Amino acid sequence: MAIIIKTEEQIKLIRESCRLISIVHKELEEYIRPGVSTKEIDIKGDILIRKLGGIPNFLHYNGYPASICVSVNDEVVHGIPSKQRILQEGDIVSLDCGLVYKGYHSDAARTLAVGKITPEARKLIDVTRESFFAGIKMARAGNHLFDISNAIASYVKPYGYGIVRDLTGHGVGTKLHEDPQIPNFAQLKRGPKLRPGMTLAVEPMINMGRADVEWLDDDWTVVTQDGSISAHYENTILITDGEPEILTL
Repeated sequence: MAIIIKTEEQIKLIRESCRLISIVHKELEEYIRPGVSTKEIDIKGDILIRKLGGIPNFLHYNGYPASICVSVNDEVVHGIPSKQRILQEGDIVSLDCGLVYKGYHSDAARTLAVGKITPEARKLIDVTRESFFAGIKMARAGNHLFDISNAIASYVKPYGYGIVRDLTGHGVGTKLHEDPQIPNFAQLKRGPKLRPGMTLAVEPMINMGRADVEWLDDDWTVVTQDGSISAHYENTILITDGEPEILTL
C-alpha cells in the first residue's frame, strides 16, 4: 500500500478542487425536487463543473457514462442518470461526484430528500451523515486508518442498519482512487498510521436493511439485495497536525 503524502502545493490544488465540488453540490441540492429526471441532474452538474473551470472526473472513468452518479432509493452508488428515471415525492437520492482541477481530484457525496420523506428515511440519512463525523474524530495524525473504520461502525451498530462491505472510501490526489482503501465496517487490524498530508475520501454507505449488495446488468449500479433504501455521505478530508480538515464542505 503506497499512500502518497501531499506537498503544500498539492494540498493547495486539492483544496481548490474540493471547494469547487462543494459549490456544485450546494447548487444541485437546490435543484432536487419531484418531477426532475436523474439525467437532468447529471446535465446540470456537468455544466456547473465546467463553468467553474473543472473537468468531471466520473465521466468515462472506467467507462462510466455520466458526470454525476445519481442513485435513488435502493440504489447504493453509481446509479446511471436516465431521462426515464423521474424523482418522486418521498424518494431519497444520492449524488456522488467530483472534478479535476489543474490535475487534482475531489470527491464528495450527499443523500437528499425528494419532497417529504418518511421519518425512517430521514433517520437513515441523518445516521449515515453523523457516522462520517464520528469516523473523522479519529482522523488525526498518529492514529491508525482503521480507527476511522471502527468509529463509523460503532456509531452505526446500535441502529441495526447494514454497513456496506463491498465498497470503501479511498485516497484522493492526482487520481480519483488512490491508496488506501478505507472500510466503513469494523476491522481487526489497525491499518497504516495516519500522517499529515494524507488526503482521504471517507464515505459511509449504509442500508436500512441488510448489508448485502449486488450489481445490476449495467455493471455499474449497485443496489441493496433486500430492496431496502440506502444512504451515502462522503467528503474528502486532509490529515493535519491537529483536527482533520474537511475539504468538501
